[in-house]
Amino acid sequence: MVASSSAALERWLTGPRFASLPARGAGEKAPALSFEFFPPRTEALEQQLWHCIRRLEPLSPRFVSVTYGAGGSTQARTHAIVTRILAETTLIPAAHLTCVGAARAEIDAIARAYWQAGVRHIVALRGDVPGGGAYAPHPGGYAFAADLVAGLKRIADFEISVAAYPDVHPQAASVEADIDNLKRKLDAGAVRAITNYFFEAETYLRFLERCRARGITAPIVPGIMPVTNFAQAARFSATCGVPVPAWLGHLFVGLDDDQDTRKLVAAVVAAEQVRVLQANGIDEFHFYTLNRPDLVYAIGHILGVRPATAVADVVQP
Repeated sequence: MVASSSAALERWLTGPRFASLPARGAGEKAPALSFEFFPPRTEALEQQLWHCIRRLEPLSPRFVSVTYGAGGSTQARTHAIVTRILAETTLIPAAHLTCVGAARAEIDAIARAYWQAGVRHIVALRGDVPGGGAYAPHPGGYAFAADLVAGLKRIADFEISVAAYPDVHPQAASVEADIDNLKRKLDAGAVRAITNYFFEAETYLRFLERCRARGITAPIVPGIMPVTNFAQAARFSATCGVPVPAWLGHLFVGLDDDQDTRKLVAAVVAAEQVRVLQANGIDEFHFYTLNRPDLVYAIGHILGVRPATAVADVVQP
């Protein structure tokens, strides 16, 4: 026991120091959060989506985004959800819009309809081809996301977010080419980038360093995806070029039939990921909710993001 304690003390004295969970006082600022939802395909999933929206609404996120299916396959549903969020909640919605499968006139009409409805924030993306085929610009359409950003800014003074890829977009020619493409999107008028999800904090921090060295000064918000179904996450990650570390797989070994423990593991992993990023000066996060609110709500709570009523009820010692 003495030898073991001595070894632990030696690690403490000579190894890296890890801070405890943040203990935020009433006057300290919690991190800024934003959330992503996706359009449901059935009535039951529609109810789940609105449960998710209502559950997370009290956390007062900076904005919430609604995705756009491959090739614009969920265009009508995305529009309906975004306008309903605007009309029925206190949230600020951002609509995803892509270049794929549509001429400029069609995309411009969608953007004008959003503006007329009161939607001021667009997440502008190149988009994916249905079925995962090779991308080719639509004849008469916007070729790439930078072109879409410039087109949107000609239509109205939208607040525009774009995508970034800490692990490099799978179709990019190189790391440098991918960062150059991000800079083109920001130079065209986007005000922030939201990253694809990643599993290693160091991946994001190295990416941020490269972006700053390239002269990119806009906020680059890390995208966080809590993982409860490891096999599903690993399959999806393989299609979008996100490396899955071995340690993450080991954490879920033996939990295939234990959903409750998987949720606990997912919350710990995501909260720790955010905590490491916070320790390096990052204090804004975008959560891919997968229309499941409980994990995101719990992580927000750990990070000090509380409903306004809960903050007011805190009793100071």
